[in-house]
Amino acid sequence: MGIYLNPPSDGFKAILKRGMYVDKSELIAYTNSVMESDRMLTCFSRPRRFGKSFSARMLSAYYSREGDSECLFEDLKIARDKNGSFHEYLNQYDVLFLDISSFISTAEVIEETVNDIQKDVIEELKETFPGCIKDDVRALSKALLQVCAKTGKKFFIIIDEWDALFREAKTNEKVQHAYIQLLRSLFKSSQTAQMVGGAYMAGILPIKKYGTQSALTDFCEFTMLEPGPLAELAGFTEQEVRNLCGEYGLDFAKARRWYDGYYFDNTRHIYNPKSIMEAVINQKFSNYWTQTETYESLRAYIDLNFDGLKDAIVDMLGGQRLRIDTGTFQNDMTSMSSRDDVFTLLVHLGYLAYDSGRKEVYIPNEEVREEFIRAVKNGRRQELVKAVRRSDRLLDATLQMDADVVAEILEEVHGLNTSPQNYNNEQALRSVVVMAYLSCIDHYLKFEELASGKGYSDLLFVPDKTSGKPALIVELKWDKSAKSAVEQIKQRDYTQFARQFGYEGEILLIGINYSTKTKKHSCKIEKM
Repeated sequence: MGIYLNPPSDGFKAILKRGMYVDKSELIAYTNSVMESDRMLTCFSRPRRFGKSFSARMLSAYYSREGDSECLFEDLKIARDKNGSFHEYLNQYDVLFLDISSFISTAEVIEETVNDIQKDVIEELKETFPGCIKDDVRALSKALLQVCAKTGKKFFIIIDEWDALFREAKTNEKVQHAYIQLLRSLFKSSQTAQMVGGAYMAGILPIKKYGTQSALTDFCEFTMLEPGPLAELAGFTEQEVRNLCGEYGLDFAKARRWYDGYYFDNTRHIYNPKSIMEAVINQKFSNYWTQTETYESLRAYIDLNFDGLKDAIVDMLGGQRLRIDTGTFQNDMTSMSSRDDVFTLLVHLGYLAYDSGRKEVYIPNEEVREEFIRAVKNGRRQELVKAVRRSDRLLDATLQMDADVVAEILEEVHGLNTSPQNYNNEQALRSVVVMAYLSCIDHYLKFEELASGKGYSDLLFVPDKTSGKPALIVELKWDKSAKSAVEQIKQRDYTQFARQFGYEGEILLIGINYSTKTKKHSCKIEKM
């Protein structure tokens, strides 16, 4: 076993040993099904902490010729593969495992990364296959081809963090070009089939495009925009999260509120594995995104000066969706020419979810929404900063039960963000109110349209246990009265929802009405 060639399976063993492994070995069934075919090259891109490296280690442990890994997989789904491929490909390939982030971190300068990859791997190949590689060979593709010519055996190539050079050397086109040329020599050559039985690349970004063409056209790509048959493997499915919550005593409804929101046509709901596992381990729902990614990266894109970017972000923070064109994005971190390119990148980074049927993006859940709020508060877009400060004033006025000020601030938010022709029903009013109460995210969990036997509560804000703030129940009316909204909260016992979430403190009942005749908002607040 080596560093790059047939590395030990310790990484995958450690994952299994932890005892909370969610079985994603169907990925092996897929790669087996395309092995040594015209679809044998797979690139599966997902956000950070969505299980990319775990999958790469699993594939390495399964295919590596120098391992005896049947015992690692005998209780997993792949062992029961209906096509019977489990034993056919088990430990049948020399695995070449390249972690591009690791090469970057050990290079003296990032410009040497591509040379280091080839030099270090060829050196190990020469040690493992003495006499197979000519002394003057410097190109990795030639070295692999010469080994295969001597041994008659092909390689399975795994490249983890394949896009790291595009993320770490964002503006260095020379390095990026050299790296793409290396990948093309391996995977876009008439001799690829002679040396490669299959390949799996994982990263955050899809394969770089030049114009409308992928730089590596022979790869089958699966992304957060189009996960295809690998959709259930992009993260944890809803059933897998239900099972974990049941086994470890967590409230599934709260898990859904915190971490649900990524949605694919074939699979429906997908959850961030890192956040779910941290919630299970810590027995606490919290924002675990910040442990893997700082808000500065999000802030940099929010601060870009594209037409419509500011308004769209405010709308999405208020719970709305936005239709975009994903086709112009070049799959890198710098070649962005429009608002839609920014939002497409944020889909790949996991900050936005994408509904492929409607071609709409949206903020997926409360965990990610918190990151948007942090980025906005600390960004350079003063319009967004003002929106957050206005929301702070609204929350203060609400807690002080100053209904007149609440109504005035809602007027401001309405006037700045919604045209009169679009402000025509209770749903439009809801969007404005949700947007206006952005600052609640610092102290509250927000729930919308909770069902009781007597109707639906519009908005419920349940405070953190340490905040010392009251719960808020907001009921909206259109061409009626704020008083009737408060009466509905009491008559239909919407306060029960706060109790269901374990809250026993004070509750503010907030009624908000909009009059189409006067074009004014009114508000009434009572305490219980």
